[in-house]
Amino acid sequence: MIEKNKELRIDGEKLLHVLREIEYVLISLHKIGSHYAPDLPGKKSEYCAETTKFIDDGEVTGRLAKIRAILSVAFDETRGVDDLTDIERALEGLEFWRPGSAS
Repeated sequence: MIEKNKELRIDGEKLLHVLREIEYVLISLHKIGSHYAPDLPGKKSEYCAETTKFIDDGEVTGRLAKIRAILSVAFDETRGVDDLTDIERALEGLEFWRPGSAS
């Protein structure tokens, strides 16, 4: 990691926005899970449908993309000897969902 990225500063208002968005997603998913938990596994299809509806209607992917943008802008994007930025290096090798995967 380059020296500039070892200690970062983020505007407090932007950071509070990030925390609000994370709280919205986290607590909403928890409430969905808690609502359906007593009836699982019998109502798993309803639980899955409600979770999907929340992700779509609540624009969760858009919210997460904005969070990523707010946090990423704080980093210096200088490339290292490996031609990667610190963010690219940290995310390298991250495994993403694919059909049939557990995560």
